[in-house]
Amino acid sequence: MSRRGIVLIAVVAVVCAGLVGFNFFMQDMIASMIANRPRPPVAVSAITVEPRTWSPGIDAVGTAKAGSGADLAVETAGVVKAIAVISNQKVTANQLLVQIDDTVEQADMLAAQASIKLAQADVDRLAPLVRRGAAPQASLDQANAQLETARATYARLLAVTAQKAIEAPFAGIVGVPRVVVGQYVPVGTIVLTLQDLDRILVDFTVPEQSAGLLVKGQKARFGVTTDKLDFSGSVTGIDPKVDPKSRLVSAQAILDAPAGRVLPGQFLRVRISLPEETDVIAVPETAVVPSLYGDYVYLVVTEAPKDGDTSEAGPRQVVRQTFVTSGRRDGRLIEVVEGLKAGDVVVVAGQNRLQNGAAVTIANNDVPGAAPAGATERAAP
Repeated sequence: MSRRGIVLIAVVAVVCAGLVGFNFFMQDMIASMIANRPRPPVAVSAITVEPRTWSPGIDAVGTAKAGSGADLAVETAGVVKAIAVISNQKVTANQLLVQIDDTVEQADMLAAQASIKLAQADVDRLAPLVRRGAAPQASLDQANAQLETARATYARLLAVTAQKAIEAPFAGIVGVPRVVVGQYVPVGTIVLTLQDLDRILVDFTVPEQSAGLLVKGQKARFGVTTDKLDFSGSVTGIDPKVDPKSRLVSAQAILDAPAGRVLPGQFLRVRISLPEETDVIAVPETAVVPSLYGDYVYLVVTEAPKDGDTSEAGPRQVVRQTFVTSGRRDGRLIEVVEGLKAGDVVVVAGQNRLQNGAAVTIANNDVPGAAPAGATERAAP
């Protein structure tokens, strides 16, 4: 190879090496600029922690039932003769509901009445004869026994007849009849249900740890969900023992609700009100972030610019990850036993974009149950 070719190859190699080196230099400069460029502040929602009045309570689930309710069944077999009510009819106590055919019993009662009259006549005839000594005392005793037997037979038939007339044991509303006229019903067949909806009770259970906080007469709230406890009431009774299998204590409350708003058998959320507490540190439950190492919150603090840092014109707001000890819950609030104090500014929304030391700006979005923090004047120094 000539000298000129060698020089040309060397020049090309030098140029290629320069281009590669320049490319690496540019990449390093760009990466350095990106790394040193300050990240834009993250917009979050925050509130200022303030002592509040805490309304503690015992939460439970319960089942509604009528103050008086029963499924009425036949006590003696027979054929349904008549149904005297219709569905959802309001009835009074002792009102006839269903009549079982009692034709045979009515005829037997006529025969029993005749036997009573005959036995009574024998007693009336023998009594004066015995007094005069014209008849033995044994004859009168036998006549009295026959009279009592006839009366007992009549009383038994009267009881059977009453059993075949199913009456309302108390005032209430009847359900859908479960039998039809002409149907043969054996003993124990339920013919309809009767419920007194004017008085609704709620059966519920609480953990044994909370049993000591229950007191007869305590106010209570009831509803389908914990966020909608529309009905009020009070505790009427507490079992004096703990179920050894479930470790729960059964209790009962009376519900103050218009008739028909709550039906027997309905599922209800129960909250028993306890005495209010003051100066409790509590924050929205969205502020507390659970983790494997414990619960923590992000505190917003004001940080002065570092020496020599010309990228910041003045103090900025950053977040500090702070571990806390959580306590009780009340709706959307959670008690913080340790880790927060009054005046702290806590992030309640936007934590998923944060890391410790990140710069933030506070957007005063509405936070249920808490007062929003100001963008600057509320920040903790």
